Amino acid sequence: MKREDLKALLEDMSLQEKVDQMLQLMGMFYLDDAEGVLTGPARELGVAEKDFWMAGSILGTFGAKQLKAIQDKYMEKQPHHIPMLFMMDVIHGLKTVFPMPLAQGATFEPELSGRCAQAAAREAAVSGLHVTFSPMVDLVRDARWGRVMESTGEDPYLNGLFAKAQVEGFQGDDMGKPYKVCSCVKHFAAYGGAQAGRDYNTVELSEHTLRDFYLPPYKAAIDAGVGMVMTSFNTINGIPASTNRWLMRDILREEMGFDGVLISDFSAILETVAHGNSADEADAAKKALEAGVDIDMMTSVYAANLSRLVEEGKVSEALIDESVMRILELKNKLGLFENPYKDANPEEEKTVILCKEHKELAREAAQKAFVLLKNDGLLPVDRNKKVAFVGPYTNRKEIISSWAVTGDVSSCVTIEEAAKEVFDLSKTTFHQGCQILDDDYHLTGFGNMGESVPEKLSQEEQKKMFEEALAAAKEADLVIMPIGEHFLQSGEATSRAMIDVPEIQMNLFREVAKVNENIVVVLFNGRPLDLREISKTAKAVLDVWLPGTEGGHAIVDVLTGKINPSGKLPMSFPYCVGQVPVHYNEYSTGRPNFEGMQERFKSKYIDIPNAPLYPFGFGLSYTNFEISPVTLSTDTVTEGQPVKACVTVKNTGEMEGTEVVQLYIQDVAASVVRPVKELKGFEKVKLCPNEEKQVEFIIDEPMLRFLRADGTVGSEEGKFRVWIGNSSNTKNEATFYYQKTK
Repeated sequence: MKREDLKALLEDMSLQEKVDQMLQLMGMFYLDDAEGVLTGPARELGVAEKDFWMAGSILGTFGAKQLKAIQDKYMEKQPHHIPMLFMMDVIHGLKTVFPMPLAQGATFEPELSGRCAQAAAREAAVSGLHVTFSPMVDLVRDARWGRVMESTGEDPYLNGLFAKAQVEGFQGDDMGKPYKVCSCVKHFAAYGGAQAGRDYNTVELSEHTLRDFYLPPYKAAIDAGVGMVMTSFNTINGIPASTNRWLMRDILREEMGFDGVLISDFSAILETVAHGNSADEADAAKKALEAGVDIDMMTSVYAANLSRLVEEGKVSEALIDESVMRILELKNKLGLFENPYKDANPEEEKTVILCKEHKELAREAAQKAFVLLKNDGLLPVDRNKKVAFVGPYTNRKEIISSWAVTGDVSSCVTIEEAAKEVFDLSKTTFHQGCQILDDDYHLTGFGNMGESVPEKLSQEEQKKMFEEALAAAKEADLVIMPIGEHFLQSGEATSRAMIDVPEIQMNLFREVAKVNENIVVVLFNGRPLDLREISKTAKAVLDVWLPGTEGGHAIVDVLTGKINPSGKLPMSFPYCVGQVPVHYNEYSTGRPNFEGMQERFKSKYIDIPNAPLYPFGFGLSYTNFEISPVTLSTDTVTEGQPVKACVTVKNTGEMEGTEVVQLYIQDVAASVVRPVKELKGFEKVKLCPNEEKQVEFIIDEPMLRFLRADGTVGSEEGKFRVWIGNSSNTKNEATFYYQKTK
């Protein structure tokens, strides 16, 4: 449809019809008996029957057959037969579930994440969906916050690359093409900075920190052409995001150039009343509209108030027209006016969903996401030895995240299932050992996860299970312990004050260690955990995150050495919870505590180190790499003359392996304090034994730009340090100077 046709359509719509395009309801409203819905959920929500069949979009429902049926009925009743938008949280896969986003960040391979998004889009599209609420690009530094699993980590540069790749994976170059869906980046802005790591809590950041660290990944998504943006739940400068005109109109639309659809998070506009920023629902509707929020997710704030506010002269209908035009344009970009079903196809669902190609991709993504944190020679596993798998994740299928709301755990491959394909079963045993959580631990989920109460075994059953596992561990040459968080312990509304492995599993770990010192921990986790005890005791630790559908196969691939691990931490693992928030790119302080210092009056703890247990960018391999000292082509960078920073990487071990060579820079003296290190580039290098390769980075003037004291972005003359190594704690350093061209 041409723009002039959209304008004509808009002009012909009634005021309430336009307002209802800005209303989003749950799919359940359209699946039940209409009479029952209108007298039940709809009435509770405050949605009138006249609004019900004019709502512009629904969320939380998928499946080609039922969405086509909903679309048919809706368009029959909608006055201008405008198609409905179908939206869903397809975070890291629809039915084929890929590793959680934080794990994808560990691959340091944005292109791979883009391919995962492309596969997820294909499954979503044939299931009738038009929009996915992904990617989440919130910068994360506090492991207590459960939603760190949705982010790709603590670094704005890395997050920006993944944001771009995922948006392009979902949308392609034209979201109207087959098997593409509109991407919605979230949560704007700085949702990951919640105080105390407590979900939905206040965010207090300086404008400089907001702009320098938190905003760049959103900008990367917008530059990639993302079709939608979602508001965050938090406040910025004391104003909730959904009513924050400065944030949404001045920054998002004017500065960043976003011209797509802005949607609130679930009931976020209504919640500004609880924040104390809006006096009532009508006030919330007025402020959110003036801030530029186009769609009200799952409340009646817009539907019940905007028409009256226009009639009373309290809001301009022109603002409503702007929002509705953006919604109509999105529907047009998706091609819904020509084909309201787009790619929905029940027959293709059968062949596309969980197809061989997607499962192979899920396996590859998981393999590359795993981070080897420690290895005292036990890995890869010698399958000639007697091996005991001991731990609750040995045969557990719940290895997807709580945000894989459309995933089916029955499709997941367990470690036991995968191990039985390759291990000598005459020498291998499998034991749960203990429950994943204590009896008194209760968790609830959402989506298709519903409510999850961990298995409740009798004391006798638990004792027998424990004793059998301990006996097997005692007889084994090697014990592999798959342990970690319950999958519902991370995700939305799962803030944890103590970020450790559940105590019932730690008790099992301690008892196994008493009878067998050769322990390999396979760690399942949705966030960085306190691993001090595990790291000290176990001889090897492999972090597999929440790996998704093909997790079991991928884990066994890595344990056996079929695949050499290459993952690197996208988020620092704290020494203990008292360190958080902790991140590598902290600002320089006037009293730095350099390694080896014994002085009292420095910025430090007196009882723990400043450094995290495992830093950003860290990850081991089954082989060894040597990285030569940094060499620079010149010691001076100008606007027209970059510097080449080079190292030689050599595989000095006995296995083929992949190293992630990382480039960090520090601006030593500037108009505002700069971070001690900033990631500016990386390259994945695959090398055979004794093979070496020169890795070259180009450092030019744009790479040196930052938000200066006067509020402008640019570079400043002076001294710079550059590091090239295999983690953020590398000491492989050189120095250069930047001079402006006279």
